[in-house]
Amino acid sequence: MQTDTALGAIGGTPMVRLQGFEPEGGAEIWIKMEGGNPTGSMKDRMAVSVLTRAMERGDLTQGDRVVEYTGGSTGTALAFVSAVLGLRFTAVFSDAFSRSKQQAMDAFGAEVLVEPSDSTITPELIQRMKSRAYALAAEPGSFYADQFGSPDVRAGYIPMGQEIAARLGRVDMLVSAVGTGAALMGTADGLAKAGQTPDVIALEPAQSPLLTTGKGGPHKVEGIGVGFEPPFLDRTRLTDIRTVDQDAAFAMCRRLAAEAGVFGGGSTGLNVVAAIDLARELGPGKRVVTISCDTGAKYLGGHIYG
Repeated sequence: MQTDTALGAIGGTPMVRLQGFEPEGGAEIWIKMEGGNPTGSMKDRMAVSVLTRAMERGDLTQGDRVVEYTGGSTGTALAFVSAVLGLRFTAVFSDAFSRSKQQAMDAFGAEVLVEPSDSTITPELIQRMKSRAYALAAEPGSFYADQFGSPDVRAGYIPMGQEIAARLGRVDMLVSAVGTGAALMGTADGLAKAGQTPDVIALEPAQSPLLTTGKGGPHKVEGIGVGFEPPFLDRTRLTDIRTVDQDAAFAMCRRLAAEAGVFGGGSTGLNVVAAIDLARELGPGKRVVTISCDTGAKYLGGHIYG
């Protein structure tokens, strides 16, 4: 990584103990504050991993176009890293996602192509976005970032697990909502490298329970519940998969901000709702770790914060 550029600011994010949210007689709850990355999202980790490794292999050179379909956080991260590395970035986006995310991609110089929606995230919408991105990536001078397939995506999250282990030592349970599954599995990989093998719990919105029932559906938790099996999710390493109601997640976002100063998006709220239940089940003397995936600033003016 180019430590003398803005890319050097990626990672090393703080951890916060949510003591006021821990159930009586339950485990400790710790949260990794990924909103501290340059674009306010953990996705900076995967973006720098994918693009720098592609350039090292010669698959991508300065001036080339990077293409991806995205709900915004991955796109913002790719736009940011592309700007630093002298690449062009085209995002296939949708108006189902936060307008502020589109503005952020614009600010980093990206081309943003918007697929229309009915304001909900559906499997059909994701497929339209995917098809459009594939067609663009097939054009000369284009590189498909492949957030749902490149092994460099999962590898980008290994340092997050190592950072958690260095800060806490023992970790009994790792819990997180999944989109591609890369953040959860890559973090588990990093913990394993540091000698920690906690229980691993994957989460999805109750409104789109594809992993637990085989049937997805429309929901409003951006960045997760993509309507198909997450390509990086290794079910053999999971202890459990759980659903969380999206409205409970959004209410938790507001509570976290007001009571703990933890300002996150819908997936962060969903993570903490589940972490509280799991801490209650795990009991005292144990430690649950989850992730604040991005900053709540990305969602101002939307349905979470009003």
